[in-house]
Amino acid sequence: MSSHPSDLDISRRRFVRGLAVGGLVLGAGLGRAGNSIAQVRPIAGETPGSIEYAIDIVEAPVNYTGKARRAVTVNGGVPGPLLRWKEGTPVTIRVTNRLKTPTSLHWHGILLPADQDGVPGLSFDGIAPGETFTYRFPVRQSGTYWYHSHTRFQEQVGLYGPIIIDPAGEEPHPVQRDYVLLLSDWTDEDPERVYSKLKTRSDVYNYGQPTVGDVVRDIRADGVRGAMAKRGMWNRMRMSPTDLSDVSGATYTYLMNGTTPRGNWTGAFTPGEKIRLRVINGSSSTIFDLRVPGLKMTVIATDGQNVEPVDVDEMRVAPAETYDVLVEPAEHRAYTIFAQSIDRSGFARGTLSPGHGMTAAVPAVDAREWLSMDDMMGAMDGDGPMAHHARTEYGVGVDMRVDMPRVNLDDPGIGLRDNGRRVLTYADLRTVGGPRDARAPTRDIELHLTGNMERFMWSFDGQKFSEAKPIHLHLGERVRFILVNDTMMNHPIHLHGMWSEMESPEGAFQVRKHTINVQPAQRITWLVSADTPGRWAFHCHMLYHMEAGMFREVVVS
Repeated sequence: MSSHPSDLDISRRRFVRGLAVGGLVLGAGLGRAGNSIAQVRPIAGETPGSIEYAIDIVEAPVNYTGKARRAVTVNGGVPGPLLRWKEGTPVTIRVTNRLKTPTSLHWHGILLPADQDGVPGLSFDGIAPGETFTYRFPVRQSGTYWYHSHTRFQEQVGLYGPIIIDPAGEEPHPVQRDYVLLLSDWTDEDPERVYSKLKTRSDVYNYGQPTVGDVVRDIRADGVRGAMAKRGMWNRMRMSPTDLSDVSGATYTYLMNGTTPRGNWTGAFTPGEKIRLRVINGSSSTIFDLRVPGLKMTVIATDGQNVEPVDVDEMRVAPAETYDVLVEPAEHRAYTIFAQSIDRSGFARGTLSPGHGMTAAVPAVDAREWLSMDDMMGAMDGDGPMAHHARTEYGVGVDMRVDMPRVNLDDPGIGLRDNGRRVLTYADLRTVGGPRDARAPTRDIELHLTGNMERFMWSFDGQKFSEAKPIHLHLGERVRFILVNDTMMNHPIHLHGMWSEMESPEGAFQVRKHTINVQPAQRITWLVSADTPGRWAFHCHMLYHMEAGMFREVVVS
């Protein structure tokens, strides 16, 4: 039997220890419409017709588990304050670094000049201690976005916050209430130590390893020979079928708007009102599965882009993705907002409530499921396309590859299949208005998401960032990116500065996004119009994967 505590024990302990308020973030009031996250007030600026802000990046105390820690914050809060802009109105943001180390802010998903993107070493030099950097850029879009540091592990220790951009014209989905739900993960450990531990032993936070009880269960289901064959396969590959998340509830406390499950972020409503929930996954390493038991969610936007409405019970939100959903609670009772981690080691929780102090039952986390052969090997029936493999693969940094990846977009993913709830998939998402650019691509760029899980090495095509040459795009060209996941983990891939327009398996336009989660053994394609010159980051948004090498530079010239 495993000597580790169970996931349920970890979740219960963290639920009890979690404080009602984290750091300097105030709990939600029951006001008519707003967010518990503070909102930055614009200042009287010097640029006519521009919204201007002055913000500080500072260290501030936090305490989520009973232990005092220091966070890196915007204006002292975790999350950082809400920035609310207007489409068509330029913004000016003066960011002063009050830290003893360099810092940065990246405006995730925002279309802007490359020198305003906020990636040290590519876009600019970073913001040195004591210095003020002024960001200035037009606002050419609307919707729900977020910002975060792009400096080492500062995002993990609190440097992130939400952005709402109101449309220049009429809002297509008027509501009575509008709430941000910013999901994140916090660890009391120094992230550098977390990273070092992962490099030493990649499964150090995986407390869901197969046990003797699992063997007995499999023998009953598959017989002794079948159960042993399954274990032999995993042992030969030196992989774990429960390796769903690098960092788990063993060290993480999961937050909703900077509040622990015990703190219970609460948003008010009056029965019969229509509520917009702006879901942002601002975590460093956690995929969340979110639902509101008792309420249907109507998905109306993803990554700031309006989609044809689709009703679901549950949705998976990968790091850096955003989803806007509508809910309409008709009854005079509270509803739990429940976001469990993909590895089922914990959850974030909040409440929609019609009255002060009213709460609802918190569901138990679902059972952890094992990765399947499809998750590992791809299209077992032979219907998937053959992958073109780079010569750099199967080196020390690559421990597996998928020859026939699956291409379906209608798979909700491990832990959500056939769970009795209507779960959102990428196949359900269709951007209103179609593609921004109707041209066909002139060339394809195929990249493989590669890694060595045992050594915690991550890369594109077997080459980590320090070894790879930039990807060059010609200004104005239309290119198809083909991403093949040769690993057993999910990778949310983000291209800075340009939209990624995902294709269906048949090659038709599907949905416009800034972050696309590529499931294990999956092949996904999307089109990019190289319409903005400069040096751009292209990387996995699992922070520890990015820092371990799954990062490329894209140069548009």
